[in-house]
Amino acid sequence: MRVLKNLAIITVLGTMVSCGNQVKNASSLETEIDSASYALGMDMALKVKANFDKADTDLFLQGYRNGIDSTNLLIEEKDLNNFLRVFFQKQQAEKMKEQQAKAEKDALIKFADNKKAGEEFLALNKVKDGIETTESGLQYIVLKEGKGENIKPTDKVKIHYHGTTIDGEVFDSTVDRKSPYTSNANVFVPGFNEALSLMKVGSKYKVFIPQELAYGAQQRGQLIKPFSTLVFEIEMLEIIK
Repeated sequence: MRVLKNLAIITVLGTMVSCGNQVKNASSLETEIDSASYALGMDMALKVKANFDKADTDLFLQGYRNGIDSTNLLIEEKDLNNFLRVFFQKQQAEKMKEQQAKAEKDALIKFADNKKAGEEFLALNKVKDGIETTESGLQYIVLKEGKGENIKPTDKVKIHYHGTTIDGEVFDSTVDRKSPYTSNANVFVPGFNEALSLMKVGSKYKVFIPQELAYGAQQRGQLIKPFSTLVFEIEMLEIIK
């Protein structure tokens, strides 16, 4: 893991032993120890450069020298590992966020037609008889009403579902497999979770999930392309407390 690699590099630097603080610039490497010392320093510098290209070289060297003689410390030794861990975790999270934003931007260009098709489908579907639309944008029609209480987030559910794209291609179906699905109630995509929260035991709904309540920019298998609107028929068989 990159965070641990960064911490390891800094830790090794902090534990190296030196004879003094004077910086010597050698013009040649006389012994095997000289070569190993130089190679180790260069290797560490290249790794730091590769993993943390924003490093301030002067402060990096100051920190190294202060760590050697344990004087004039600007960060207490006891706080060092925790600071570096938090810092590099934050850097990693920011990088992942940037990568995700770029991937979504690229997908939006590539799959713009798929997104538009879903929006047009929902706009036409919204005005059909029996279609209800929630505040989030989820659309549904009650095929069969059930009885009893609605689910709670801590409940489990036993359901049948039949999932298709807006052009009718089946991507997943417990109905076709003749095998109901049992799971915690709040582990699906947001639109599916919301649909379950509306249902009682014995009810059967057909739901139309906008891409932003489904998988968004993610590709899921061969049939669910980025920005796909999804259609499900869901039957609530049992609520398990």
